[in-house]
Amino acid sequence: MPDRIFHIATDADWRRTLETGTYSTSTVGRTLEEEGFIHASRREQVQGVFDRYYRGLGEHLVLLTIDPARLTGAEVRVEAVGDDTYPHVYGPINRSAVVDVAPLDRRGGTETLMSLWIKGMASRMGVALVVMALVAVVVLVAALS
Repeated sequence: MPDRIFHIATDADWRRTLETGTYSTSTVGRTLEEEGFIHASRREQVQGVFDRYYRGLGEHLVLLTIDPARLTGAEVRVEAVGDDTYPHVYGPINRSAVVDVAPLDRRGGTETLMSLWIKGMASRMGVALVVMALVAVVVLVAALS
């Protein structure tokens, strides 16, 4: 049994968990009640799961990191799926078992604070360059008149 398991969730489903205290979405468009368990994966399986089921979904996604030892009222079973095995959570995931929540980018990678900071800086620098170019044009026009 891995010491951490992972689940890709929509941001909307995760926000609902913050209100209710439990997470019960199995996979895209399917609940725990409909599926019988919540799909999870090991860290090295996350990208493949994202590519197969979540790429192009068009919703904000987050990666839940779950500590199986903190689950209350749910059991994790590692089960064969094709040529591989995946952890399945039989029962709702209590909020306290989720030890990390990371936003996923459009490629399925987690957005670190550094990458978010760099994106913010890049957009600010782009705006600053546009403003400087406009000021230069205004100064040139004023100088030529």
